[in-house]
Amino acid sequence: MIRRMIFTMTTLAILAGCDFKKTEKGELPEIDVDVDAEAGELPEYDVDWAEVNVGTKTETVEIPKVVVVMEEEEVEVPYIDVDMPDGGEKEEHTLYIEAEVSDEEHTMEIQQIWATGKNLYVISELKSTGQSIGDKKMRVSDQVTLNAADLNVKYYVVGQRPDRVFNRQHTYVNDMNELKDRVGDYKVIYTK
Repeated sequence: MIRRMIFTMTTLAILAGCDFKKTEKGELPEIDVDVDAEAGELPEYDVDWAEVNVGTKTETVEIPKVVVVMEEEEVEVPYIDVDMPDGGEKEEHTLYIEAEVSDEEHTMEIQQIWATGKNLYVISELKSTGQSIGDKKMRVSDQVTLNAADLNVKYYVVGQRPDRVFNRQHTYVNDMNELKDRVGDYKVIYTK
């Protein structure tokens, strides 16, 4: 009894959400005792149900983000002590080079430092490891500590300039020969 009542109420609730219109009269088929049946016609109905629209709207939701935390750690860093012929007061400087890359993981390493007069040329190499980082971006860097008098420092990167605004701070060259032609006579004071 309870089942029948629940079934009836559920059916009524479903039907109450719809709008029925009879669009054509129907008739039942006539059946002869000879088992001759004339084709009958069932009634037709148009059923209007709730209108459903699917789309998007802008909502503010919380999305987890990966945050890279920089931690200080003691590591061995190359140290260059330069005594200039004219003397001069020495001071420690960090020669730091950095690039921002996307698509693939890269390495950045200072390969050589050249000197001409009061100019230093810090030459780094940017190389892809081939490891995908998807649509993320990452920064790669290297550094050397220099103890010398005040010098003009120019940074060059051997490799393809990544397509990021951040990478406009250094000059990129295709290879070391291109750089040798630009600088002329120099002395190599550091090699990795």
